[in-house]
Amino acid sequence: MACPSATHVQPLTGYQLQLTFSDGATGTIDLQSRILNRGGMFSPLEDLAFFRSVQLDPQAGTLCWPNGLDLCPDVLYSLATGNPLPVPHATR
Repeated sequence: MACPSATHVQPLTGYQLQLTFSDGATGTIDLQSRILNRGGMFSPLEDLAFFRSVQLDPQAGTLCWPNGLDLCPDVLYSLATGNPLPVPHATR
């Protein structure tokens, strides 16, 4: 079962974002450790002005940036609320 989707994002200071989700949950996440020194598509996000250009992708229910990077909505929900990630059921 998928987690609720992100419905609102507000950049705060540094690499922090305030998120609101479709179930009404809110939370602040700090993505600094997930961005700095990762390289690749994360490199542009090291520039705080670029990081703050974050947008909401309403179709995917997640965050995205102009370089095409997006983040898993389940991970965002878990980080913002402290709820564990959903565990997929094994299929046979």
